[in-house]
Amino acid sequence: MTEAKQADEVGDVRDAHRFEVEPLARYLRKNVDGFDGDLGVRQFKGGQSNPTFLLTAGDQRYVMRKKPPGKLLPSAHQVEREYRIMAALAKTAVPVPEVLTLCEDPDVIGTPFYVMELVDGRIFRNPLMPDAASSEERSQIIDAMNDTLAKLHQVDFVSAGLGDFGKPGNYMARQISRWSKQYEASKTDDIEPMNRLMQWLPENIPSDDSSSIAHGDFRLENMIVHPTEPRVLAVLDWELSTIGHPLADLGYNCMLYHLPAGDFAGSGYVGHDLAELGIPSERDYVSAYCRRVGRESVPNLEFFVAFSLFRLAGIVQGVYKRGLDGNASSETALRYGPMVHFLAGVAWELAEKKN
Repeated sequence: MTEAKQADEVGDVRDAHRFEVEPLARYLRKNVDGFDGDLGVRQFKGGQSNPTFLLTAGDQRYVMRKKPPGKLLPSAHQVEREYRIMAALAKTAVPVPEVLTLCEDPDVIGTPFYVMELVDGRIFRNPLMPDAASSEERSQIIDAMNDTLAKLHQVDFVSAGLGDFGKPGNYMARQISRWSKQYEASKTDDIEPMNRLMQWLPENIPSDDSSSIAHGDFRLENMIVHPTEPRVLAVLDWELSTIGHPLADLGYNCMLYHLPAGDFAGSGYVGHDLAELGIPSERDYVSAYCRRVGRESVPNLEFFVAFSLFRLAGIVQGVYKRGLDGNASSETALRYGPMVHFLAGVAWELAEKKN
């Protein structure tokens, strides 16, 4: 799948994620202004973390995200944090869907959940955007993504009411520790590059200790683009967001320049003529970001990209483990095992270049 409308990517609710619909309907009638009619529930096919559903009632459409069933890793799947940050960012220049209600009571449908508006637009699943109208439009969409990232990192998180959303400073050390533990908690076999990265990363943290809101999964697929214009209408999937290091987001966004294209987690740009496609080089992309945020350069970009690949490998390992346990959000989870090896290998190659 390359480009799709959000409402076209739904199917029947998977067996592992079924819940009683009527208690949800009663809750929505009480807590969502204007909700009326019989409730229909379908499940979005994509996504590997929090199960996401399309809710319909008459001509009204909503999106619901909930925690997955089963035993969860510590600090994972925090839909409450997603709701809170989108509610806060609604007052800023960062485009987000309007959130409508948060339910922290697991008795309603079995897990906490929140409901937000459905934003109509395009979702580009393939970062090469083969369905874009032209190389010029492709270039404009990527620049809009870059601009959105810069806007996010320029938000005064204290003024936005997010001063306690995370701990400013020492972010990289804490993240490396966290994802090392998460990886170990879901580990299924021994991967030598992951072992090396868990030693190398904490020993090579850059001195730059900037703080901003960090999305944590900032990429084209997590944005809704206007149906006809190269404009970002909404940034989605805020589960990993916190107060963190802005260059962690930038490094994650730049992983595409170090990964080959393909139908797998972490697919990227390697092997394609970027100029012909209208995709800027990594240097130009980073330079555009620096101009927007007032930063002279990013001298340690390789570290942040290597960390991002390491963290993605940890996330993918968790998805694979949930697939083995039978409670993954997507039916493709079992395909993710080999990807952990691949991502860790690319990350270690970058780390070796940095040495």
